[in-house]
Amino acid sequence: MCAAAGVAFVGPPASAITSMGDKAQSKAIMSAAGVPVVPGYHGKQQDDSRLFQEADQVGFPLLVKAVSGGGGKGMKIAASKPELGHAIDSARREAAASFGDDRLLLERYITRPRHVEVQVMADKHGNAVYLFDRDCSVQRRHQKIIEEA
Repeated sequence: MCAAAGVAFVGPPASAITSMGDKAQSKAIMSAAGVPVVPGYHGKQQDDSRLFQEADQVGFPLLVKAVSGGGGKGMKIAASKPELGHAIDSARREAAASFGDDRLLLERYITRPRHVEVQVMADKHGNAVYLFDRDCSVQRRHQKIIEEA
């Protein structure tokens, strides 16, 4: 409706926001673009047997993660295969209750990560500028506590 009326928004198009709101879809887009991503499984098959099979391929420790939402909700760590069933069940329940979507993805859990965000501004004409980056590594329950710019 806004586009038809000639209204232009500053920021990414709605399709990009939708894609980035789905972690499985955003990982697929980034992988296809050659961007390195944490090893894992973000496929459509969600039955327990498939998730266990993929977990064996990815290896442990493993982060079981809700596909939708954020804020650290629906994220559970499985340090070993015996912990995986509980992590899957718990993450599914929390994801369904928080986001109305119980889909999960699996990622290799990185025990001492660095979380650095890079800010880039670009326009539809191909112009881009790097603004700054910030270290967001200090976290509690997968939530940023301090952002150093």
